[in-house]
Amino acid sequence: MPNKKTKNWDIQKSEDLYLINSWGSPYFSISESGEVVVSLEKSEEHPVTKGVSLMTIAKGLKERGFDLPALLRFEDLLESRIRLLNETFLKAMEKVDYKGTYRGVFPIKVNQQHQVIEDISEFGKKYHHGFEAGSKAELIIAMTYVSSSESLVICNGYKDSEFIDLALLSRSIGINTVLVIEMPQELDVIIERSKALGISPVLGLRVRLSAKAGGHWNSSGGDNSMFGLNSDEIMKVVDKLKGENMLDTLQLLHYHLGSQIPNIRDIRSGVIEASRYYCELKKEGANMLFLDIGGGLAVDYDGTHTNYGSSCNYGLNEYCADVVEGIMEVCDRAEIEHPTIISESGRATVSYYSVLLFNILDVERFNTKSDNDMLGDTTNEILENLFYTKNNLTTKNIQESFNDALYYRDTLKFVFNHGEITLREKALGERLFWSIMHKIEEFCEELEYVPDEIADFSANISDIYYGNFSVFQSLPDIWAIDQLFPVMPIHRLDEKPDRKGIIADMTCDCDGRINRFIGLEDVKNALELHQLRDNEEYVIGVFLVGAYQETLGDLHNLMGDTNVVSVKLTANGEYYLTKEVEGDTVADILEVVEYNTKSMVERMRKKAEEAVGSGTITAKQRKSFLELYQIGLRGYTYYENN
Repeated sequence: MPNKKTKNWDIQKSEDLYLINSWGSPYFSISESGEVVVSLEKSEEHPVTKGVSLMTIAKGLKERGFDLPALLRFEDLLESRIRLLNETFLKAMEKVDYKGTYRGVFPIKVNQQHQVIEDISEFGKKYHHGFEAGSKAELIIAMTYVSSSESLVICNGYKDSEFIDLALLSRSIGINTVLVIEMPQELDVIIERSKALGISPVLGLRVRLSAKAGGHWNSSGGDNSMFGLNSDEIMKVVDKLKGENMLDTLQLLHYHLGSQIPNIRDIRSGVIEASRYYCELKKEGANMLFLDIGGGLAVDYDGTHTNYGSSCNYGLNEYCADVVEGIMEVCDRAEIEHPTIISESGRATVSYYSVLLFNILDVERFNTKSDNDMLGDTTNEILENLFYTKNNLTTKNIQESFNDALYYRDTLKFVFNHGEITLREKALGERLFWSIMHKIEEFCEELEYVPDEIADFSANISDIYYGNFSVFQSLPDIWAIDQLFPVMPIHRLDEKPDRKGIIADMTCDCDGRINRFIGLEDVKNALELHQLRDNEEYVIGVFLVGAYQETLGDLHNLMGDTNVVSVKLTANGEYYLTKEVEGDTVADILEVVEYNTKSMVERMRKKAEEAVGSGTITAKQRKSFLELYQIGLRGYTYYENN
């Protein structure tokens, strides 16, 4: 039954509050019943689609024996992203009569999980979508799962002789492998190994552009970037290849300005400069066929469509059009044939694919709203001033009252430390102070502009919602680089969220929390949430987490991988699970960090038997204890509702 606070609330207000139509379109939306739904992208095959409730999926997992937290992988969304990337590039080329074609490659480092690579191989086959490998292990994955002889395997990173041999030998079995030279000294090893094996390589050069992009990863570009060859080094490579009569093997130019480039102008600037290098290499006699523009295609995590680091001021159509037109413009001017365009778009390919769901275990409410703060018989001037400030607070004197309250609180701490007031008086003063802050926060909702220092302070009076997950395992970029992800409850969205809170995880670490959330105008330091109900799970979803999060996750507090399920959607609103991977047990994680669980059980048996011998426990209690110990080893590393 809706409470009074929901009378003036509807799903439109939830859509606006959580910006789901901005970051989630066309896949995620809110149903009339107030639940987040995931839908197939509308197409000729599916002109009308019915969404599937994430809450329905969560309940279905529980019925199947899977506890939260769980990572949902939506195969249809991944297939949609691969199709959109390839077809949008091809349409942009057709529109301007571009003579080359497009080949996408997925950088395996973005998500190396087997199911993900397998799905990309399957969905990308019709487009000859390939892989980018930056290590020997990734090369072995790419060689195994590349789907056609026209698909490319781009080899970046440091390469030893074994790496180079693998790449060369793969060409002899029909794999279209390209060795990209990242530093001049690599060339000598490649030449030596190609002669030894009698296999002619296909080579690329990574150029160090002067162009530089904004965003968190801007160090990937510019004159001082870590990787790539400058103009002089490129010419030395060209001359070396000429001397070896191998210039025809140089066929690709590669550059990378960085991941998550928010501003389209930076992308176009890089394309223009790289195209000039490409044309000049062609004029030098190199057999140039491919221009690899690297990664950088951004994801609009916060839904603001701006050039902020967690957003982008362009869409896929504009991105593809600017890349195609920029390359075409330079090549036409130089009278050079249009190259095959390669992009290494990883983040934009897999981000939408995965959603993390976790349940809230408990809430610590910051309850400062009290109308019963009485001074009693005290004559303490500080307490009287705080009481006066609270009772005379208005929207017109918010800043002054805020300043006064902070001053009186600091004074209160000082006099307590010097023994001038009692603990009871200090407690009353603190209650008055936080009551003032709560009242200020309520008044701020009526203001068009809230001073920054007051807005920042509001995080201190937010509730703490304790979530059944680990930031370090499932969302490491939140901790490491302050990455923003869309976070919201996946149900009860037809009700007004009447609390504000931050989300703490299960680790005993103060950094294990989410306290930065997307907002329309700025980052919010608290999220609008609902009060928990007795005997009802409250479930939070974190969206767009398919890139890097699974790969970078660590075992902080020995929290392991969550349950993972791959979900297939149907147009009529049904779903079924195609793959299921149970999350790590305690034993799994202990063995990862080199414990022998059988040996551990034996040690506990001996300790328990010694306790029986000393009379501390009975033989029956020993049996129960050891059973519980072994159940613990087999258990999920997260909270279980037994």
